[in-house]
Amino acid sequence: MKKIFLPLVICVGTLFLLARLFYLQIIVKEKTKDNIASDVAIQVEYDYPQRGYIYDRNEKLLVTNQSAYDIMVVPHEVKALDTLEFCNLVGINIEQFRENLKKAKQYSYRKPSVFVSQLSKEEYAPLQEKLRKFNGFFVQKRSLRHYETFCAANVLGYISEVNDWELKNNPYYLAGEIIGRQGVEKQYEDFLRGKKGVRYLQKDKFNRVIGSYKNGIYDTLPVAGQSLELTIDESLQAYGEMLMQCKRGSIVAIEPETGEILALVSAPSYDPNLLVGRKRSENYTLLYNDSIAKPLFDRALLAEYPPGSTFKPFTALLGLQEGVMTPQTLVACNGGYHYGSRVMRCHHHPSPLDMTHAIANSCNAYFAYEYRRIIEKYKTPSEGITAWDNDLKSFGFGEFLGSDFPIGRKGYLPDAAFYNRQYGENRWAATYNISNGIGQGEVLVTPLQLANALAAIANKGYFYTPHVVKKIDGKVTPFTQYTEKKHTRIDPKYFDPIIQGMNLAYTGGTARGTKIDSINVAAKTGTAENYIRINGKRMQLTDHSIFMAMAPVEAPKIAIVVVVENGYFGARIAGPIASLMIEKYLTKNVKRKELEKQMLEKSLEEEYAKPYSGLPFSINK
Repeated sequence: MKKIFLPLVICVGTLFLLARLFYLQIIVKEKTKDNIASDVAIQVEYDYPQRGYIYDRNEKLLVTNQSAYDIMVVPHEVKALDTLEFCNLVGINIEQFRENLKKAKQYSYRKPSVFVSQLSKEEYAPLQEKLRKFNGFFVQKRSLRHYETFCAANVLGYISEVNDWELKNNPYYLAGEIIGRQGVEKQYEDFLRGKKGVRYLQKDKFNRVIGSYKNGIYDTLPVAGQSLELTIDESLQAYGEMLMQCKRGSIVAIEPETGEILALVSAPSYDPNLLVGRKRSENYTLLYNDSIAKPLFDRALLAEYPPGSTFKPFTALLGLQEGVMTPQTLVACNGGYHYGSRVMRCHHHPSPLDMTHAIANSCNAYFAYEYRRIIEKYKTPSEGITAWDNDLKSFGFGEFLGSDFPIGRKGYLPDAAFYNRQYGENRWAATYNISNGIGQGEVLVTPLQLANALAAIANKGYFYTPHVVKKIDGKVTPFTQYTEKKHTRIDPKYFDPIIQGMNLAYTGGTARGTKIDSINVAAKTGTAENYIRINGKRMQLTDHSIFMAMAPVEAPKIAIVVVVENGYFGARIAGPIASLMIEKYLTKNVKRKELEKQMLEKSLEEEYAKPYSGLPFSINK
């Protein structure tokens, strides 16, 4: 027993000493690190990292950084100063000085906060040599965004100071720090922002900095933000924004085989550099208050339109899947579809038509008949509309797509519950909502949804969730939701006649005016009815021009949707713009200069002014 007692005591004692050392070196150290920031004898300074750069799909630099300087204040240390001189140096007035100092005191008397933010190098230079005269004020360097492009503002987003809610709910941020707003700046904030460095400085009893606290053992270096490589083609995006000048609407172009977004145009747009620096707030207010053109409203992601005749290929697919039609089914059209005492009018074309020619000629009668057969296949209209609804949802209609944008809308697909509320439980029939079959009625889609569904046609039955970021820090994004196939409920064998019909529309049907030499295209025109309610009265305005196309037909590399508000029929403006975009992307050159000139010069500003002229009030449309 005596032989093991002494070694046992030594072992226990050694373990105790090791445990004590661990406690002192690790536990106490971490506890101290958590508390030193609140010690009045310690001054905390942050070293802000460079925000991650942003590139397009061809590695063209879109967003970099530029140096800026924040004037920080510690109210407790502020002494009598020449206020007028200080204000002149930093570009504020006396009232602003007092208000900023008041806010700083409300935040903390002893902790630093931003007094004047985002001075440029030129603005900071006069202050640099005289800053020592102003006790309680010091400079903190930071970086602001600099945009190497004038386009894609809705895709890139912008940065601004954190607000009170963010300060309260996210412990990472301190007052005056910046955070991403909208677009990829917001969605990928955690990757782009990096990690700020920290320095702890020891102060003496006279409140003077005397050196690093504990020789800098708690100090950390900043970690730069990670770069992003977008799926966007900057040259295509810029070209689309040029074509949409003096127009309202959107362009969405997707690569079907990957779901990568090639262009996401919202018109009107703005130069992203407007939302940088000290004039950001003023410029943002001007953009925000434009309640008519709404440049901050992303029409590609948020606007919801009736799809019009671009919906007919999907009605055709549902009819084939439900087994109520075949590609050879003939339907007569005598100027429209007659049901009861009503008629759904149609423009003049050959009759009767099979499915491919019905798509090519955009026959209303054909797709009204087909929609009715889909609904009436089932015992009750509720069952029929539920099957119709589920088939369409498999394309992404009526649902959030889950793209990597922080905003988006679901569009709308009416269901059985909607019509049962309207008319009573199964006290309605397909003829009550037959306009659904031609993309009118209650159906609403976003341009991104329509482009995604078109990509599913191009892939003959599946799509990838559309996304805008390709790589993070040079590596393929780890998000598997963008690499998983999403299959529709439609059998792949049914897509060929639909694509053939869309190709016929391009070669000799409603889209024939948009031909491109040497490129075989499948397309569909659309004209969406456009209504507005004024003082409770429903008024019809000029229809929206919609066009969707994919090319080349043999192996589609681009699926594109163009919406031009108040542009009238689909082949008038949306069609030519879509064809120019296809030509630009696939050939890198546009040969049809006359058509390009027409679209660049085409303005709809007078058209947009019509609904509002002579009214005693303004309307948000």
